[in-house]
Amino acid sequence: MRARGSGRFRRRCRRPAGTVFPRLCALVLAVFAASGCRSVGPGTVAAGRLDYSSAIAESWKQQTLLNIVKLRYMDTPIFVDVGQIVSGYSLETGLSAAAVAMPHTTGDQLQVQGSSKFTDRPTITYVPLTGSRFIAGLMTPIPPDSLFAAIQSGWPADVLLRLVVGSINGLKNDEGSLGGRAAPDAEFVRAVNLMRAVQVAGALTFRVVRGKAGDQSAILVFRQNNIPAEAADQLRELSALLRLEPGLKEYRLAYGSTAADGKEIAVLTRSLFHVIGAMALRAEVPAADVASGRASPRPAPPAPAPDDAGAPATPSRRPFIRCTAAKPADAYAAVRYRGHWFWIDDRDLFAKREFAFIMILFTMTDTGGDRGLPVLTIPAQ
Repeated sequence: MRARGSGRFRRRCRRPAGTVFPRLCALVLAVFAASGCRSVGPGTVAAGRLDYSSAIAESWKQQTLLNIVKLRYMDTPIFVDVGQIVSGYSLETGLSAAAVAMPHTTGDQLQVQGSSKFTDRPTITYVPLTGSRFIAGLMTPIPPDSLFAAIQSGWPADVLLRLVVGSINGLKNDEGSLGGRAAPDAEFVRAVNLMRAVQVAGALTFRVVRGKAGDQSAILVFRQNNIPAEAADQLRELSALLRLEPGLKEYRLAYGSTAADGKEIAVLTRSLFHVIGAMALRAEVPAADVASGRASPRPAPPAPAPDDAGAPATPSRRPFIRCTAAKPADAYAAVRYRGHWFWIDDRDLFAKREFAFIMILFTMTDTGGDRGLPVLTIPAQ
């Protein structure tokens, strides 16, 4: 057999006289029957869907990480979304055959020639996220009901409250800026630790109540029946710290710095821009960039907060983003910027969990406006 070109072949053979045409017809019918029973489309779904999903997720992590680092350098963060993916697959096959009968010789001649061509042409559309709606989504405080809905779904209450909340019923969280960092109130640290403890005990729930006029209000429920004695003591301590009216099971959830009365829990949440700005202050940057004024210095850490024994340190005292000159070998997300690699260690579960929640915050703030989700269209021919 001699191959000519990609996917093409040609073969000549000699058969006894009178056997060429029957065999040729059988071969042609077999080839066309086999090609007619196969389809390209179904075979590309598993590979195409998973590959595009993984690529979009990885690029979204890198873009988010890059924008956090940019804030440390006082650079403008830019977000570009994948608007649409159109990938067209086509498979073309061809077969030609020729036979020559030679009755006065020892045999006939048979020539068969085939060709195949597979084409994949993806078209990806990128949409820059700009405009007033997107900026408003970045700058608007995260709704408290969205925050506690995430806690209700299983996210650790202490981690989310320390990341997103500025104060709860007047108890202040830590606050960092270029001028320095203010330590959180001891009562706030204790309150979020208690919130996590009662969450683990199953004594903290959240629900939304709809009124007759169509309006809705968020209710935070402290379940007091069928819970361990330790959880009941923690609920009483939490109610005292938040200055709540004792004996109640339900409290109104509102946005604000101070509660209207003892039946309300006022949560002053931060915006997404505020959250990623705080993350930028916890990124490692080259000392030369800080000395030259290219990057902002990290605020001096406050005095250690009185965390409970065995509780993890507050996020403000833990490194979040690493910086090295060489590309990291084991990174959850990595991006190159200004000649250095900024990355999150794949073995740092705390950093990975906080980073994953930041990406979820983009959906909570509805930064995309009325745009639909990315559309994946794969026509198969």
